[in-house]
Amino acid sequence: MDYTELPIPPALNGLVVAIWTIDAGGAADDWIEHEATPDGCIELIHRQDGRSIWGTEQPDVFVTGLNLSPVRFRVSGDARFLGIRLWPWAWDMLGGPPCPAFADGWVPIGADSAIAALLVDPTAKLVAAFADAPPHPLGPAILAATSVGEIVTASGCSHRTVQRWFERTIGITPRAYLRLIRFRRTMADFAQAPTTLTDQAAKSGFADHAHMARDFRLLAGTPPGVARAKAKGPFLPGDR
Repeated sequence: MDYTELPIPPALNGLVVAIWTIDAGGAADDWIEHEATPDGCIELIHRQDGRSIWGTEQPDVFVTGLNLSPVRFRVSGDARFLGIRLWPWAWDMLGGPPCPAFADGWVPIGADSAIAALLVDPTAKLVAAFADAPPHPLGPAILAATSVGEIVTASGCSHRTVQRWFERTIGITPRAYLRLIRFRRTMADFAQAPTTLTDQAAKSGFADHAHMARDFRLLAGTPPGVARAKAKGPFLPGDR
């Protein structure tokens, strides 16, 4: 499976995590299983060729929600995808369906909708879509925070306002969401530079190696060392 991320312009920082492509690189009848690990993001996806199954057969355009555990899916060997990985507040700014409505799952997106149109020349369309939008009150604070208290302080919102926003817009508690971001960053660090697991635990803000191992078993279904060895972009290979 060939996974590639395209360059993201500075105008999309804090809104768009990645614009990516996948080419399964096989034959139509050669089904491949993978697992998507939780990363705190929303994925707007256009399947350009082939087939994909997550629970049921997926349409050509769909969006996947926040997952709290690994999600196993199948793609045909001839499948090709274009995807946009968004922070949940960016998805909210685009007027997409509320994240809690499709958590741990996916929903179809109308091929003629304004959201689906973003998948045609996505970089330019996304820059234009966000150009006139006011800065999000919580997004930058969330990305810079390691605790709920830091979100409250940086945003200037009350603790209760932050809690209500997470409940309404994301569907999980602020603390649970920060755990997803920490896990995502740890996975990204694994791919960028070799380091010992103990050093990585300290760098990522885990209390110790055992703390990191618990989170990885919960969110990746596997120990950190195994996840580091198998990771391919945001995916862990499944059984063929």
